Order: sequence, then structure tokens, then C-alpha cells
Amino acid sequence: MTVATNEDARSALRSLLRERSVRTGDFTLASGRKSNLYIDARLTTMTGAGQLLIGQLGLAALDDAGWRPVSIGGLTLGADPVAYAIAHAAARADRPLDAFTVRKEPKGHGAGRVIEGGFKEGTDVVVVEDVMTTGDSARRAISAVEAAGARVLGVLCVVDRGEGARESLEREGYAVRALFTAKELLAED
Repeated sequence: MTVATNEDARSALRSLLRERSVRTGDFTLASGRKSNLYIDARLTTMTGAGQLLIGQLGLAALDDAGWRPVSIGGLTLGADPVAYAIAHAAARADRPLDAFTVRKEPKGHGAGRVIEGGFKEGTDVVVVEDVMTTGDSARRAISAVEAAGARVLGVLCVVDRGEGARESLEREGYAVRALFTAKELLAED
């Protein structure tokens, strides 16, 4: 799959998310909130096509924001394929960018790390998410990387559900970018 323009990539990713990831019904979200909308972005972010599109659009979003991180990552599991896709797109563009994963619990063996992968203490990072509702997963990742001495340039998510995460994180001093809002995914064509 080759997508020439970001506009075409955006259209293709929106279609893929709508087809694979958006469901309506009665759901309990990871935040504990009840909702009639469930967006399981992993059904898109863990596909080859989704990876290509997210990589292209994620890298463009970093550029649009003026962010030049050394590494990109977030709380496992939702952030992992997003970070890897963007790091891969950066490598294809001959730009240095590593990916990292923040564990939910420190590893019980070996070095006992909370942050794995291409993370270096004291560097600039961007925290990523697949879907943001409250921003708690992003906060956990931010807390871990800041405790390790990194500077968080901002938070990038694939889908912002529009339920307060962006506003909350921005009040805390973190810039937030989203490839899509839930409203954009649900809008009629």
C-alpha cells in the first residue's frame, strides 16, 4: 500500500478505523466509564496497512507540531504499535527516532526496568496513545519518562474520544495532538 499524500493517507486511515475499530453498543471503557461507543484502535494499529498510515500521519503530526523527539512511546499495549509505526516511518525518511515502551509494572527480573527499548535518560520524547478518554495512560507514561529525566514535548494520539483528556493534559502543561477525534470518525461522509 502506497499513499502519496497525507490527505489520501488520512482518508484511508479514517476508513480503516471506521471499518475495523469503531463499534456501538454498551461498553465499559478502560477508564471505567460507560459508553455506547467503543474504539478498539488495536484492530487497526496492529495491521500492516494501519501501521503504514499511522507512521506517515504520525510523522507529519510531529512535524506540524514542531516536535523533534529523540524517542517516542507510551504505556504498553495501546501505544506500542503507534510508536513503532512512527519510528519506522522516520527511519524510511532517514530521520533518527527510536521507540520505547513503558511497562505497567517494573520487570521482576533482569534490570527491573519500567521503560524498555530506545529510550535515553535526559532526552526529548513524545508520548503516544492509541485512544485517549481520560488521559490516564498518557499520564502514567509521562510520569515514568519524566522520572527518568526525559522532557515530554507533547502527547500524540490516534483517536481523541473528546471526553476531557486533551483539556486535562493541556491544563497540566502538555501539548496534545490527535490524528482524529471520535466525532470525525463518526461524521457522515
